[in-house]
Amino acid sequence: MTIKHFFKIMMACMACIGIVPMLTSCNDEWSEEQYEQYVSFRAPLNDQGVTAIYVPYTRKNNDGTPRFGQGQSNYQLPVIVSGSTHNTSNLQVHVAHDPDTLRTLNWNRFATRTELYYSDMKDYATFPETVSIPEGQDVSLLDIHFDFTRIDMVEKWVLPLTVVDSPSYGYASNPRKNYRKAMLRVFPFNDYSGDYSATGLTVAVQGDANSTGLTLLRTYVVDDNTVFFYAGTFDESSPQRKNYKIYARFSGGSSGAVTLWCDNPEMEFKVNKEASYRMVESDDQVYPYLRYRNVIINNIDYDFADYTSSIGSKFRYNVSGSLTLQRTINTQIPDEDQAIQW
Repeated sequence: MTIKHFFKIMMACMACIGIVPMLTSCNDEWSEEQYEQYVSFRAPLNDQGVTAIYVPYTRKNNDGTPRFGQGQSNYQLPVIVSGSTHNTSNLQVHVAHDPDTLRTLNWNRFATRTELYYSDMKDYATFPETVSIPEGQDVSLLDIHFDFTRIDMVEKWVLPLTVVDSPSYGYASNPRKNYRKAMLRVFPFNDYSGDYSATGLTVAVQGDANSTGLTLLRTYVVDDNTVFFYAGTFDESSPQRKNYKIYARFSGGSSGAVTLWCDNPEMEFKVNKEASYRMVESDDQVYPYLRYRNVIINNIDYDFADYTSSIGSKFRYNVSGSLTLQRTINTQIPDEDQAIQW
């Protein structure tokens, strides 16, 4: 009996006893789409419910000249077509400002603590209403332009965006909200802004031998050579933080003076000593393409009055010591904001 005859007999027997064999053909799993092709942003959320992005205060060309103008910058947000095969259509993806999601985020995270709310950045950002994704490509970039010249970083700025759906657009946005939405928490930066190690800084009530130490002090951009920070132990979570801004202007270059001042007379701000800074760079001994840039501020010494913590009373403080900012830079990446390991 040949194998062919044996196979026919087996098929006949199975049919007699009610067993219907299932015959399938093998398809090339890469030639057919295994998942739905959805459009989404590349904007993963952090534990604060937003995507932190760092953008230079002034976007510059390779020769150091401003690309768009002083205080003008941009950020390119990836727009992605998901799936196991390449995009087969010429898509025009529609993008819109999304204040409703921002309001929902603020209420869900902070409830009635409105002083902690994220602020809508729409007045400082512009972007095209559509972004093109050509056939055969799966990623395109939404070019967002920022004007930081009038911005006050006391506010926690967020730019809320969404992919707009319509049957006539020829695509579907990702059904998961966190994929079709982008909640961009924007941090403009200059050479001197960021999180300083503050272990060398002390905060003491005047006339009291005890002092308070800090671990971190965040500075925020004002312009290319100026930052501000909050006095004493005030920080971004303080309801009265806007009343306790201290400005620091750097003279420029790798070293020089730091001029401190305050624009709120009720703080009774007083500088006791002129601060100075120096910028030091070094290469990593194991990974030579990594460069460390340290900004060290010495001789910080100022007094201020806390006039809001207790009604009818003022507490006068002295703050003194030093601060250190370190940035790790990948020298193989040409774009400044991408090269810095935030």
